[in-house]
Amino acid sequence: MTNVDAVHDGEVVAPVSGEMSLVGHLTELRDRIVRSILAVALGTGIGFFFWKDIRNVLIAPLPTGTVQVLGPGDAFAIALRISLITGVIVAMPVILFQLWRFIAPGLTEQERKVVRPWIPLGLTFFVMGVGLAYFILPFAVGFLLTFSDNILVANLAAGPYFDFVTTMFLAFGLIMEFPIVLFGLSRVGIVSSALLVRSRRVIILGLAVFAAAVTPGGDIISPAALFLTMYGLFEGTIVFIRRSGK
Repeated sequence: MTNVDAVHDGEVVAPVSGEMSLVGHLTELRDRIVRSILAVALGTGIGFFFWKDIRNVLIAPLPTGTVQVLGPGDAFAIALRISLITGVIVAMPVILFQLWRFIAPGLTEQERKVVRPWIPLGLTFFVMGVGLAYFILPFAVGFLLTFSDNILVANLAAGPYFDFVTTMFLAFGLIMEFPIVLFGLSRVGIVSSALLVRSRRVIILGLAVFAAAVTPGGDIISPAALFLTMYGLFEGTIVFIRRSGK
C-alpha cells in the first residue's frame, strides 16, 4: 500500500489499489465528526448571540406575540434549543463537506464526478426544507389556534411551542435530503428509475404516511406541504436517475 495519495481536482483521495485499515477508517470518521461538531458549536455560539432576534421571528405568527414560561429554567433552556438548532443549520455546509470527504476515497473517479454536484444540492435541499417550514409555520399555527376559544384559552407555554417550531424546522430540512439518498442508492445498483416507477403507488402512500408521522403539531397544512414537496422531488429524482443511465 503506497503512502502517496492521489489528487483529483484539488481533493486528496486514497489510492484505489490500497485499502485503509479499520483503525484508519475509524480515525478518519472521528476526525470528520469532530470537525462537524466544532462547526455546530461555532454555529450555536452565533445562534446564542442572536437568539432573541430568532425567538421574535418564530413567535411572530402568534396573535399575542408572546408565550409564557412555566419554570425558572425554561427561558434559558429555550435559548439553548434555539441556539443549537441554529448551529446545526449554520454548520450544514461543513457537515455535508465532511461527509463528502469521508466517502469520496471509496468512489471511482467517474462516481466522484457524478456525485460531487449533489453535495451543494444537498445544502440547497436542506435550506429549501427549512424555508418551507418557515413559510407554512403561520398557516399551521393559525389552523391549530382556530380550535381555541374563551374556554380553551391559547395561553401557549414557551417550551412546547418552541419544541414544535424547532422540531419542525430541523425535520423538514433533514427530510428534504431524501433525493440524494435515492440517487446514491441508484449509483450502487440498489434502486433504478424503472424500480421507482413500478413502486410509485407504494412510495406515494409511504410518503403520505411519513409526512403525517414526522410533522409535529397535528395540523393538516404541515404534512400536506411536506408531502407535496417530497413527491415533487421524488418525481424529479426519477427523471435524473433515468438520465444518468440507471
